[in-house]
Amino acid sequence: MPFVEEEGTMAVPLVLDVDTGVDDALTLALASRLPSIQLIGVTTVAGNVDCPQATSNTRKVLTAIGAQDIVVVPGATRPLLRPHRDARYFHGPNGLGGGELPEGKNPISDLPAPAWLIQQARLYAGELVLVCVAPLTNLAMALLLEPSLPQLLRRVVVMGGAFTVAGNVTPFAEFNLWEDPEAAAIVAQSSLPLTFVGLDVTAHVTLNREQWEYARQADHAEARLLAEIGQWAFESLGLSSFALHDPLALAVAFDSSLVGVEQSAVWVDTSPVSPGRTFRIAASSSLPAHLIALDVDPDRFSALFCEALGLPLAQ
Repeated sequence: MPFVEEEGTMAVPLVLDVDTGVDDALTLALASRLPSIQLIGVTTVAGNVDCPQATSNTRKVLTAIGAQDIVVVPGATRPLLRPHRDARYFHGPNGLGGGELPEGKNPISDLPAPAWLIQQARLYAGELVLVCVAPLTNLAMALLLEPSLPQLLRRVVVMGGAFTVAGNVTPFAEFNLWEDPEAAAIVAQSSLPLTFVGLDVTAHVTLNREQWEYARQADHAEARLLAEIGQWAFESLGLSSFALHDPLALAVAFDSSLVGVEQSAVWVDTSPVSPGRTFRIAASSSLPAHLIALDVDPDRFSALFCEALGLPLAQ
């Protein structure tokens, strides 16, 4: 069921785990604008950019959209067993599409992200929603530190995987799970209440050049953010549109009816042959079932996204 804020009820407490590049930035903006979400903090991890850059980018984005009171929590600086491999080729040299934003003012936690996540899960036991739109290193480490984490979290939405379609970094793998397949395997084999929102659905929701051109002329915080971070995609790379991978994962945490799901166990390949490749297999006593998004309503998502960020619908 969708999470719906009713009169007299509190918004759902939510943590975002990010490696802030372009679509992460739009996800942060969306999270700050959805009234049924209480964004209690943002954890960062090495992925699209290194962790210090992701932390700096996250603070800049949050400050730019007037959410400078949200705590930012630095996490893992590299995958569990592999070297860090970034995605600056798509997100630009600074991860923010070449956009220049003022320095961020958000507080930084003294705790590392895995420990902070465990702390918050205990504080909001049974209520906290976690949305991971980055490599799963922080979450895997938290699971290893606190085996009861699956019982403490209400829901975990992962932007990751390619179950019925090709990958976006290899023929088989999606970037987040490819970047740290060992962490992804730990998460997938856990009893966390997981929903995987992968390339099967995220490739169907996009932001186009016309919307970016509109943002360049508009004068509100979300439009100014998009105008800056869209430069690399639309000018340097010459794209006509790009997929809103991460915002869709957040939206599914807000409204699960946006996607059609299949229940299945998930196996993540950690071999040298196809690291990060995801497989749907029958659930068993050792492999719990999770939800895998295989269909999406792009029009409903676009309406939600554009209304929240003050953008016109794609034509």
